Amino acid sequence: MDQKCYQEKWLTIVNPNAGNGRGFKDWNKISSLLSDTGLQFETRFTLAKEHAIALTMEAISEGYRKFITVGGDGTLNEVLNGVMTSEDCDPASTSLGLIPVGTGNDWCRMFGIPTSYAKAIQILKEGKQMLHDVGEIRFFEGDEERTRYFLNTAGLGFESVVVKRTNSQKEKGHNGKTIYFYSVLMGLLSYKNTKSEIIIDGESKTANIFSVNVGNGKYCGGGMRQTPNAVPDDGLLDVTVINGVSKFEIVRNLNILYNGKILNHPRIDGYRCRSLQVNPEQRLWIEADGESLGHTPAGFSIIPSAVNIVYGTRLIP
Repeated sequence: MDQKCYQEKWLTIVNPNAGNGRGFKDWNKISSLLSDTGLQFETRFTLAKEHAIALTMEAISEGYRKFITVGGDGTLNEVLNGVMTSEDCDPASTSLGLIPVGTGNDWCRMFGIPTSYAKAIQILKEGKQMLHDVGEIRFFEGDEERTRYFLNTAGLGFESVVVKRTNSQKEKGHNGKTIYFYSVLMGLLSYKNTKSEIIIDGESKTANIFSVNVGNGKYCGGGMRQTPNAVPDDGLLDVTVINGVSKFEIVRNLNILYNGKILNHPRIDGYRCRSLQVNPEQRLWIEADGESLGHTPAGFSIIPSAVNIVYGTRLIP
């Protein structure tokens, strides 16, 4: 693209439904705070699921390279997918910032981005940036293979059941951290382990999968730490496999999902790799950054130093 077409201002993509409608209710306040900083920005609102992907791709074709997401992890994921899918620019030439209005806000936890609008906007104003790896998933919807990118975490098995139930609760107007915990408990009633082939950097293993969590980041599900050692710019994925664990054992050890000690459990395996393939005997559903996707078989890989992100305090090694 001709340099004269490059937009110096930010494009703010607002999800009005984020945080049980706070994206809409609080936008005037957020907009006023943004204006007070002197940041130059334009605004577009999402109208439906995955609309932010299309808005981002359209904006890139217009010369935008700097994006502020007003929403949660899911909206940020859609903006990321617009960046990664666009053929009009190198993703590493883009910058992503976030004003969190969502429920979980898990990605923010690693980078010191607070839920206070004024403080989050001050971080945007200060403009500290780093190159962040991006995960890529290849999966299926029926007979069609799809690709999706993720910034923070992805998962399958019980992980995706919890996400699907949580999103259903959000659509009904329920909010708050307790819906994640509720979804975990309710999901345990019906979920069964699934025998699977797991191929990690070309090495095949067999597991009786309860869940697989693939982390570029540390946090998921409103503060759970299922990939507690993940580093978002090391060019690797952290993989946690909960293998052959009974429901009773999960209930008895729920605290390890939150306290960062999950890999100490003898039936939970941790890996660090560049690629992962999961081929289960029965179809398993997949999620990425808290968004429900398609199903297995699925392949995960890493794209190092893919996009710039704006951060506050880096709470990682």
